[in-house]
Amino acid sequence: MIEAHALKYHADDRCLIDGVSLTVNAGDVVAIAGPNGAGKSTLLNLLAGDLRPTTGRILLDGVPLDRLRAGDLALRRAVLRQRVSVTLPFTTFEVALMGRAPHLRGRAEGLADIAITQDALAQTDMAPFAQRLFPTLSGGEQTRASIARVLVQQAPLLLLDEPTAALDLCHQHAALRLARAIARTGGAAIIVLHDLNLAAAYADRIGILYQGRLVAMGAPWDVLRPDLLSEVYRVPVSVVPHPYTGAPLLLTIPDSLTSDRQGGMYDVQPS
Repeated sequence: MIEAHALKYHADDRCLIDGVSLTVNAGDVVAIAGPNGAGKSTLLNLLAGDLRPTTGRILLDGVPLDRLRAGDLALRRAVLRQRVSVTLPFTTFEVALMGRAPHLRGRAEGLADIAITQDALAQTDMAPFAQRLFPTLSGGEQTRASIARVLVQQAPLLLLDEPTAALDLCHQHAALRLARAIARTGGAAIIVLHDLNLAAAYADRIGILYQGRLVAMGAPWDVLRPDLLSEVYRVPVSVVPHPYTGAPLLLTIPDSLTSDRQGGMYDVQPS
């Protein structure tokens, strides 16, 4: 569905993305994790077409990303930004309905568009807030309304930047279940996540970004290795099977149980 080949991206004389390649096929849910400043949002913006790589190329459905017009791109991929800024007095319903814009092509919304929007608000538990002004919503409610807008867009590829960051425990899992459901019906999702346990629970593959490099990519048990994670995140961790699902479960180790670590990071190399 989307392929990235040897991506590099420079800004202000800094290399923010350094030689990243990945392929995401229909049916895949791929989580991108890594410490603050690793380049996760930059990578997602490159895959969305909002930034152009300094070198390398991206293919979406086999077509170079930079050859797609904005309207055609919006029909193929939907993006949830890390920060949503809506200060004008739009209602929650109106914000969600904005996701239909690529399909309208200048026509007024019809009954089908309204029904799709209502269904997306119901899926994100935002139907009771449909007539609330968006700026009056809590941070988590704004995120859920924005996820509804992404669903309304009905693009096969979802690019979600930290969709769970502002959500409570229930809605974190609900949001990722929605992404999995879209993948099961022939779509795909690339999701930036800080919570590695959520990544392990819902992603088919996990990529770890560190200093702009993709240092690991693979199935959760192949990637969530204590040695790698302890070095990348600079905190000692243990990984055990989840008692109910068998998925990797990441546990941090209290300082009282570890000796002081001396020196810097080891040289973490791309896989």
